[in-house]
Amino acid sequence: MCGRYAASRGPEDLAGVFEIEKWEPEEVLAPDYNVAPTKEVYAVLDRPLKDADSPEPVRQLRKLKWGLVPSWSKTPEGGARMINARAETVHEKPSYRRAFSTRRCIIPADGYYEWVTAKDERELEVEGKKKRQRKQPYFVLPADGSVFAMAGLYEFWRDRTLPDDHPLAWWVTCSVITTEAETTPLAVSPAEGPHALAEIHPRMPLMLTPDRWDTWLDPARTDPDDLRELLAPPPAGLMRAYPVSTAVSNVRNNGPELLKELEGPEEGTLF
Repeated sequence: MCGRYAASRGPEDLAGVFEIEKWEPEEVLAPDYNVAPTKEVYAVLDRPLKDADSPEPVRQLRKLKWGLVPSWSKTPEGGARMINARAETVHEKPSYRRAFSTRRCIIPADGYYEWVTAKDERELEVEGKKKRQRKQPYFVLPADGSVFAMAGLYEFWRDRTLPDDHPLAWWVTCSVITTEAETTPLAVSPAEGPHALAEIHPRMPLMLTPDRWDTWLDPARTDPDDLRELLAPPPAGLMRAYPVSTAVSNVRNNGPELLKELEGPEEGTLF
């Protein structure tokens, strides 16, 4: 899954990476080293500009709320639970299938956090036979330091309780697509602990390599069967993971120190 990630790059950096043509200065976000659900996040999308003469899509960097609210939803309250969409079923789930066909985006990140969930420990917790332990968080990122381009979906939702000219009348929300975690060895493994992403957690955000960006963002491509080919996992061996402080487990903590690599898991944590 993807429940927390880091995003420190600003519009100038992202514009160069993704060939952004349009972004609004008033939508600039501060670097965030502990992005949590319901926060505002950057998303890259191709869409015609509002009130523009041309219907051609423009590559934009937009500020969206993380937690997708379907257009048909009566309230936005379920958005916090819809931060992830599974790649295996995104084309058929009512909440995601329309966005999958026409409103796809890229959510840029430095990398994502995941808390180790060893199978035996998880089973004992479910059975109530073992007290829940503090779990060791890991930071997962491209081994070459490039932007982690997470496949995403976005949606528009109209708050009918507000007038048309109200600034909050329209919500633009997003979700990160996840896939099965890689079982192949990491490009760089910690001295202690997991040597594959699947040893940390069974799911991971779907990373899009640059050769898929244009096709993924193209709103003219709407055939689900064609688009599902883009949901294939990236080549193996592109990622690294390392342990970080359990301070990241508290959403109130935020700063570059959360990305500091530890020599090994913290004492008293699982793994």
